[in-house]
Amino acid sequence: MGTIETEIALFVEYMKIEKNYSANTLKHYQLDLAEFTQFIQQEAIVDLKSVAYSDARLFLTELTKRKLSKKSLSRKISCLRSFYKFLVREKMVEENPFVLLSLPKKEQRLPRFLYENEMEPIFAAIDPNEPLGKRDLALLELLYSTGMRVSECTAIKLDELNFSLGVVLVHGKGKKDRYIPFGEYAKTAMEQYINETRLELTSKFKQDHQILFINGQGKPLTDRGIRYILNKIIQKASATSSLHPHMLRHTFATHMLNNGADLRSVQELLGHAQISSTQIYTHVTKDKLKSVYQNAHPRA
Repeated sequence: MGTIETEIALFVEYMKIEKNYSANTLKHYQLDLAEFTQFIQQEAIVDLKSVAYSDARLFLTELTKRKLSKKSLSRKISCLRSFYKFLVREKMVEENPFVLLSLPKKEQRLPRFLYENEMEPIFAAIDPNEPLGKRDLALLELLYSTGMRVSECTAIKLDELNFSLGVVLVHGKGKKDRYIPFGEYAKTAMEQYINETRLELTSKFKQDHQILFINGQGKPLTDRGIRYILNKIIQKASATSSLHPHMLRHTFATHMLNNGADLRSVQELLGHAQISSTQIYTHVTKDKLKSVYQNAHPRA
């Protein structure tokens, strides 16, 4: 293994152990660093110590020519900035050539969400008398009630639900656990699903595990399985758009803020490390804006 490969391996190990980065993030970082290694070789740069600010700018120019999204560009430069910060700290290089490189501004897209009145026909589209209807209702109620990520939802075990307190223990990004409250609708739907559908299916297919949400064969439900279920519900509701799990997360956050929840509480519920990740939800729906105007303006 060459010197550059060794230093990259040390950095990835550091991000995994010290920073608790997810496997998916580490995979992207490794691809970005391999791309940078290839660039170094093309430019006949001897080693990482020899990379100057001008080389960093040239690398950014090369990436820009490929018409990557601003998000991808930012991630690649952030990765290299962190990499060199680690190398400086470990005294493997003297300077960070990426520290003064300006990141492209990200496009600010407002998250797609559903209005409260749009949620009603979606819930009504689920028939709890169908074989898996109780599971689908419990799943939809929990995702909307908590705003959790789909990966967090698939990992929930039965003993992580506390029905007397109305909270669920969630294992978030970076191995950070948090408790999220859930409402009465979610509680009722989950109790019926666990005591009837889940018990019946796990017994029928001789499945012995603690994962909360299961498929028709009693096995743990996957991320893809949840997406499939939500889109089937949307089709039954005759809605035109798709319903992905993250849209329910956006909807949860928007409805919480529109109904008076403070930003810090929503940040904690969503499991965001930075408040800036939550601030995107501070957009106000037209209905809420109109309501505020009607109540506040003396000539409304």
